[in-house]
Amino acid sequence: MKKWYEELFTNYARSYEKEVYTRGTLQEVGFIEREIRRDRRVRILDVGCGTGRHSIELAKRGYRVTGIDLSASQLAYARRKARAAGVKVDFRRKDARSFDFQGKFGLVIMLCEGGFSLMETDEENYRILAGCARSLRTGGKLIFTALNALFPLGQSVKKFHQANEIQTSTTKLSFDLATLRQTSTLELHDDTGKKKVLRCNERYYMPSELAWMLRSLGFRKVEVFGCTVGRFGRKAKPSPREFELLTIAQR
Repeated sequence: MKKWYEELFTNYARSYEKEVYTRGTLQEVGFIEREIRRDRRVRILDVGCGTGRHSIELAKRGYRVTGIDLSASQLAYARRKARAAGVKVDFRRKDARSFDFQGKFGLVIMLCEGGFSLMETDEENYRILAGCARSLRTGGKLIFTALNALFPLGQSVKKFHQANEIQTSTTKLSFDLATLRQTSTLELHDDTGKKKVLRCNERYYMPSELAWMLRSLGFRKVEVFGCTVGRFGRKAKPSPREFELLTIAQR
């Protein structure tokens, strides 16, 4: 039986690209470029690349990019997009919990959660970070986003629900203060018109948790910021105002 996130991203590429949280690609890629000083010698790994929106935009700007994802249908769509754009991206089907490129990359990105936060256990999420760490060369950077636990703790129930509203329908939402996990029922129609009803389970993280995990994996410098779609930057401190955390870590 497929996990909820596997079912979600089956035949969902066109619908995914219409979601509100996919509209910040250009600004987000611009931020990534600044973080690596626009050095096109840096090899980039995009974990949980989905439809390839960041991978393809980076390739358009002259970077060598490898994108990995668990969803065959998302990858097929990404390959078609890359061909249409006239760029080459090395898209591969891999599980974010078990990949290992042994220090081949100068930058690993994992945006819009990219698998992280979606796993059913904290151990699985940790394994994703461990794979990112192994795949970076010494001095390389990891840039990723995660769901911000400060947000649900600092919001009213109404605002929390509004922030979770996307073009699909999210209902029966609850947040466990002990585990920092949100469960919800998600109703949507995929690209074929098929209705899906999914029981989702997502992990929100405190900034200190992310810092501890990354330091345990050998990262020398870890910085965590607040962020929103299309507004990546180093100015916003983590707070209940932002739905996500932007983490920048250096090996």
